[in-house]
Amino acid sequence: MADAHADRKRRAWWLKQLHTWHWVSSAVCLAGLLLFAITGITLNHARSIESTASTEHRSGTLGAGALAALQATGGRGALPGAVVQDIRRAIGVQVGPVAPEWSDDEAYLGLPRPGGDAWLTIDRTDGAITYEATDRGWVAWANDLHKGRNAGLAWSVFLDVFAVACLVFAISGLFLLKLHAARRAATWPMVGFGLLLPLLIVLFLIH
Repeated sequence: MADAHADRKRRAWWLKQLHTWHWVSSAVCLAGLLLFAITGITLNHARSIESTASTEHRSGTLGAGALAALQATGGRGALPGAVVQDIRRAIGVQVGPVAPEWSDDEAYLGLPRPGGDAWLTIDRTDGAITYEATDRGWVAWANDLHKGRNAGLAWSVFLDVFAVACLVFAISGLFLLKLHAARRAATWPMVGFGLLLPLLIVLFLIH
């Protein structure tokens, strides 16, 4: 009798812990799961979803002080802070103090981003700035977030947290299934089906 009571208490404790981990992890990964489910569909049907790219052009010129700072680099290293600030003044584009690709004539900055692309060049002689940005639409933007393409450090950290939350959600769910399986005969056949179906597709239907 005492052993049965101890078993019930132990089972109740595990149920409480697993339910807590399950709902907390589901709350953490809910937005990510919705995003990845939707973008999984849009990626799978990318050829069927039409998108129209739009391109924007801007041009301007560095001020005398920024141009002198650019020329003082000798075509090496990162853009000076004065140049970064003057680019924003001249064309309204924010760039970081990153190292461009230097050539004899210009400095080139690639500025890729989710859902589009951009680049910027600065003439090393007269400071002329040329900027072009391409936007492929919100579907391409969401698809690139799904792939983590050019989304930056903060999004990369979010993806790691999201992945861990999904693991906790799945593993805690599996243990909850184990605890309830005795009263639900279809539990393990359904789990087995969920495991076998993608494996069978990979083995026999993907060439």
